[in-house]
Amino acid sequence: MKATTSPKLLALVFASLLLLGVCVQGAAPTGDNEKARFTTFDPPGATSTSALDINAVGQIVGVYISAADGNNHGFLRNKKGEFTTIDFPRAVFTRAAGINPRGDIVGFYRLPTDPPSARHGFLRREDMFTTLDFLEANVTQLLGINPRGDIVGRYCPAVPCGLGTRSFLLSEDKFSLIDVPDALATHAWKITPCGQIVGAYVGADGENHVFLLRNGEFTTIDFPVPIAVDNGGIDPRGDIVGVYCDTAPCTIDSTDRHGFLLSRGDFSTIDVPGALRTSAFGINPRGDIAGAYTDSSGEVHGYLLSREERDGDDNETIE
Repeated sequence: MKATTSPKLLALVFASLLLLGVCVQGAAPTGDNEKARFTTFDPPGATSTSALDINAVGQIVGVYISAADGNNHGFLRNKKGEFTTIDFPRAVFTRAAGINPRGDIVGFYRLPTDPPSARHGFLRREDMFTTLDFLEANVTQLLGINPRGDIVGRYCPAVPCGLGTRSFLLSEDKFSLIDVPDALATHAWKITPCGQIVGAYVGADGENHVFLLRNGEFTTIDFPVPIAVDNGGIDPRGDIVGVYCDTAPCTIDSTDRHGFLLSRGDFSTIDVPGALRTSAFGINPRGDIAGAYTDSSGEVHGYLLSREERDGDDNETIE
């Protein structure tokens, strides 16, 4: 896979990062003398797998569809590659979407007694589940959690979701709204150790944009390609991963999806070799990236793009 730096990347990207500043806590710099390798994986019995986040110790969470019952189940993959299924008690749908360094997991679920469109947020800490719903919302999705337990997510005031989706921060048991000014929809993805929040929004222009929120101030990052709003990630030093498409609109159903990494103003494409499409959803302080890809037969698998040291090689090819 080739990581190509786009010459068209808008100067606004780098200028915005400089303006915002970077909060670094335990971050490992990504140097030019590194290479990376893909590891693809599926939990046992899975027919479809998506990796959605990765923490500092290499634990990965995500969702898979089981061949046994056809339901969505969350999973935790440890550094050794061993899997644990994460299911909210009695749920028929569970998605594990975010994990912090101590292993706290957030996500969302649906019970068999819920309407098909309903989703409830959950926190799993030390094997105990807690439901965390935004007020009376029918749909709550928790997507990210940082080391101090701050959680970001989104909710839908009305169903179906889409335009009108709003986001929130849950800190010290209090909800705060995250609304990009004049946005038609706001999607908060992840939160760093110092509280910097990354996400995406649909602007009044109808286009998708990435945002950074720090100390109550929003900064927009515009890309030269259509960006998806469904999910993405950030590490403590400010590197961002997400999804872009060759053509607009870029949605969760687009067939021309690619992962991207924005690091120090450089925009790189992430494509699993031979994949029909690739998504990047999580990045940890080391720079390891987790996501999903569709193979040539149309099946979806999880992947880990892990960084390794290398000597005296400055080319940008990721092998």
